[in-house]
Amino acid sequence: MARNDVRPVIKLRSTAGTGTTYVTRKNRRNTPDRLVLRKYDPKIRRHVEFREER
Repeated sequence: MARNDVRPVIKLRSTAGTGTTYVTRKNRRNTPDRLVLRKYDPKIRRHVEFREER
């Protein structure tokens, strides 16, 4: 089951407090820290930071 060890499925939650989430995979070897991406939040209709939650 090496697939789940190196590239786990993670949730990205909006920092705007709307509860919007995106689901993606990340490579733990290349990015061991928590992932932060700027993505679109449809509830407030603008781009905000989405942070990885565990």
